[in-house]
Amino acid sequence: MSRSEEMIQRLQPFMRRSAVYQSIFDAEAIQFDARDAAISDLQLQLSIDTATWALPIYEAELGIPTDPTKPYSERRSVIKAKMRGTGKVDQALLKLVAASWTGGGIDVQFGSSTITITFNDIVGIPENVEAFKLSMEEITPAHLAVVYVFLYNTWSQAKTKTWGQMKSFTWGQVLSSKIFE
Repeated sequence: MSRSEEMIQRLQPFMRRSAVYQSIFDAEAIQFDARDAAISDLQLQLSIDTATWALPIYEAELGIPTDPTKPYSERRSVIKAKMRGTGKVDQALLKLVAASWTGGGIDVQFGSSTITITFNDIVGIPENVEAFKLSMEEITPAHLAVVYVFLYNTWSQAKTKTWGQMKSFTWGQVLSSKIFE
């Protein structure tokens, strides 16, 4: 039952056949539907994971330059990393910030003058790694160098497959994909 019909049913029976009321309720139903759609869209903007037109608002609030040419997923990652990147710099904070970028796990090792970040769930170089590095630079102390370690497939892993199994892959796919699991 449409909204217009619901409203008509609330009238007295003799008024339900009125063309005037029918026209009024049809117009109101359109407005109610538009209002509901606007409320639903606004609710989507309240979460960074579903925001679209509100991303520039989040970026302005956090001092992030807005670049509408970048995909939403990358812009959301920058916002999440900036929001999470406050507090004492330790393994937990770095892992939390990394989770907003990579979607995978990292290992963090603190040395006397370095922080070593190893991507342990991603084979090859993750997407948006340059933006991830900028995010890490913002939160790590200036006196510590950050070293990034990326995992690649090795020859010993490739020896477990035959040429027939491997000929459909490019060299880049052999190096940096999870085809050996």
